[in-house]
Amino acid sequence: MQDMTFPDFPTPTPLCRIVCDVGPLVSLGHAPLGERRFVQLLGGRVQGPHFEGVVMQGGVDWQIARADGVLEIDARYVLELGDGARVEVESRGLRHGAPEVMQRLAAGDAVAPHEYFFRTAIRLTTGAPAWQHLNRTLAVGMGSRYATQVVIDVFQIN
Repeated sequence: MQDMTFPDFPTPTPLCRIVCDVGPLVSLGHAPLGERRFVQLLGGRVQGPHFEGVVMQGGVDWQIARADGVLEIDARYVLELGDGARVEVESRGLRHGAPEVMQRLAAGDAVAPHEYFFRTAIRLTTGAPAWQHLNRTLAVGMGSRYATQVVIDVFQIN
């Protein structure tokens, strides 16, 4: 049997903060896996230690609201960095919390981020020569949902 000692987990380092304006929730109704819905991403900004730019309008956050109260998230959108480079963001994750907290969140009430779980696994893709290292990056996002915005703090896994 192999030794079950695990190596130290890589230290995540801050990559950026994404602040995105969002449209209203659109439901497609109850599907086999849960309520299928989406939210249009209307634009925003991105800022980090090594770059800044905008969230381009046109992204979509596809969601499945499962029967167990967990929201599955599958968002895709594009960042345009200050030098004109464009970076695709693929963000898949989960949001859940106590039923009363999630009801407040759905109503657009202010809910402190520590009151619920909102995490995503993030992949970045670009053809821009100066940003090729992003194609080899895995990141995690810690999210906060507000009435008309989503804020994602993104950490690179080294």
